[in-house]
Amino acid sequence: MKFRSFCALAALLLNTLLCSLSWTPAAQAAPIVFTFATLPAGGALTGHPGDTVGWGYQLVNTDPLNWFVPTQLNATSFSIGTPDASYFDFPTLAPGTSATVAFDAGTHAGLYGLQIFSFALPGMSDSGNFSLSGEWWSGDPLAGGTFLQVSDLQLAPLSVTLAVTGVPLPGTLWLLAAGLPLLWLGQRRRQKGAQFRAALG
Repeated sequence: MKFRSFCALAALLLNTLLCSLSWTPAAQAAPIVFTFATLPAGGALTGHPGDTVGWGYQLVNTDPLNWFVPTQLNATSFSIGTPDASYFDFPTLAPGTSATVAFDAGTHAGLYGLQIFSFALPGMSDSGNFSLSGEWWSGDPLAGGTFLQVSDLQLAPLSVTLAVTGVPLPGTLWLLAAGLPLLWLGQRRRQKGAQFRAALG
């Protein structure tokens, strides 16, 4: 009985060992990635109270086989203005392609806009990140492509600072133009005072 149990256990161990040696795991697919950056590079902007400022973007589908469709754009909250996410056009990127769009408030193009409050004080600032995610498709999603997976979240930095404006100094020509009549009036007063005293005296 012991011999039989020993043989069964040995056969089971040998079978497990042979199966583990002959089994190779399926090849892991390379991660599907895209790159996302703000324009200007680094995402740093400067504005004045009442200005509309904004960021452009550069989006690159680095995958040679699959399509990328951005689906979700978020930003850190702002304290110095009203954000506007309607600038982003959510472009569909074919394999290996990119999209670069500068911010333009006139044509309503770019990544994100910010209407700075008119009562915001010079020197105030906000900073944080934009986050972008999307979907990967095995073909054109608008022409029967197959959904593969949700993309990883990508971050891009942002910052906006209100410019500190210096106190304007008056020009010397304007000072001279304003000062000459005052000097002339003072001189005339002294002359009239001298004439009046001479007449009295």
